[in-house]
Amino acid sequence: MYTYENIGVRLLAKEDAIILSRWLSDPRVLEYYEGRDRPHDLDAVRQHFFNTSSEEEVTRCIIQYEDKPIGYIQYYHVAADEREVYGYDSFKGKIYGMDQFIGEPEYWNRGIGTKLIVSMVQQLTLVEKADKIVMDPRVHNERAIRVYEKCGFVKAALLPKHEYHEGAYHDCWVMEYQA
Repeated sequence: MYTYENIGVRLLAKEDAIILSRWLSDPRVLEYYEGRDRPHDLDAVRQHFFNTSSEEEVTRCIIQYEDKPIGYIQYYHVAADEREVYGYDSFKGKIYGMDQFIGEPEYWNRGIGTKLIVSMVQQLTLVEKADKIVMDPRVHNERAIRVYEKCGFVKAALLPKHEYHEGAYHDCWVMEYQA
């Protein structure tokens, strides 16, 4: 899809299921994405990422660093029900949501996440013509929140007990980028 400095983002391919299952069975990754109580084997990855409804308009991608797959990112139009939950039910512009993780822990804390978010914001605002971009990280995910804020996102609303993760409901922030 695009490259930005030494980061590439390409569409997810069927052969990526193996690497996704490796990432999504690593407790270090699962602590932040999906939950350590929800490891994904190959069948779960195929069901979750490849056997989806044609009505679901999610663009699923692999993040590459110097041509090596290191993570996953997805983006999508925020639907009416989610707009209402986030407090955007009266907003008439184009809102995209995005979710991502770096699945190779040795690439954490190297500034790659910041470059990734900057590049995806450019993609969504310049190519997809997004008016807003939103994410909903759990409040305790301070490292991700710092990255998002560094990239121009602001905390727009607190969502109490919004996400079920590792056996409990957790508060999340609606983080917003205004194009």
